Amino acid sequence: MLADKCREEAAKRLVGQTQVVDGILTALVAGGHVLLEGVPGLAKTLAVRTFAELSGLDFKRIQFTPDLLPADLTGTLIYEQAGGKFSVRKGPVFTNVVFADEINRAPAKVQSALLEAMAEHQVTIGETSYRLPEPFFVLATQNPIEQEGTYNLPEAELDRFLMKIVVPYPTPKEEAEIVKTCGYADQIKVNQVFSERSLNKCRSLLDKIVCDDKIVEYIVSIVNVTRPIEKSYAELKSPVSFTKAGDDITKYITYGASPRAGIALLQCAKVNALFQGRSFVLPEDIKAVALNVLRHRLILSYEASASGVTADDIIAKILDFMPLP
Repeated sequence: MLADKCREEAAKRLVGQTQVVDGILTALVAGGHVLLEGVPGLAKTLAVRTFAELSGLDFKRIQFTPDLLPADLTGTLIYEQAGGKFSVRKGPVFTNVVFADEINRAPAKVQSALLEAMAEHQVTIGETSYRLPEPFFVLATQNPIEQEGTYNLPEAELDRFLMKIVVPYPTPKEEAEIVKTCGYADQIKVNQVFSERSLNKCRSLLDKIVCDDKIVEYIVSIVNVTRPIEKSYAELKSPVSFTKAGDDITKYITYGASPRAGIALLQCAKVNALFQGRSFVLPEDIKAVALNVLRHRLILSYEASASGVTADDIIAKILDFMPLP
């Protein structure tokens, strides 16, 4: 199975990062982009480079900095004096896998240029739009603790990421293995596991994964309860109250997930079912991908920040209270 081979090869370099590899592979098969978040030193860059080698797809890395210009990303028009005309010089975004390192260090004008590429798989240079290669996949990283010289990603751009994967600290046992490698893990050779052809085959199989209407209602109920203005709908669809000990979770949310979140939940759940060898989606598939799909789509209130409530806490509570179909 493709997922098993990826885990096996990635484990040669990455220690204890199975969930990261699974998340990246899920997003690639589902046709979406991934935002990796974690403190420095957790092998985010190594994970991305390893995945690029496993995929065999064209790969380019872009280091985002405050002085980066949109043209450095997308390309620009070059005037050729001999011919008296402009020619197009395409930027590094014209590839299959784009590694946007420290994406939150770039200003808004650069992020907007990347947004067009992520959303429409095209880039506009001058007055002409150019299609990007297929498949096109953005893997971005950001540091959650260092805020100096950074720009918060706009909500519209965050919503374009299919998943936000939080890279955790390793366990003491895993860290001991990491220390033994002395930082030479990137020199370990990994074999290519899949190609563009096998990726297209996996994507075609998603259309054959069956999802019952009850599962769709379950997805819609989860997404709707994240919206304070839609609270009545969620309570109407569910016989349980979304409160516990008088604690209403909607007070912690300013804005909830968009319909794009429901589409992402279904697509990722289908991929999870495919990796499990099933031709149908179960509620367990929804739960398996819910955190990665929803955590970056919730805009929390000041009360959540003051109370130390995170998006993951809210999503976990929703999944706990929401009755299974």
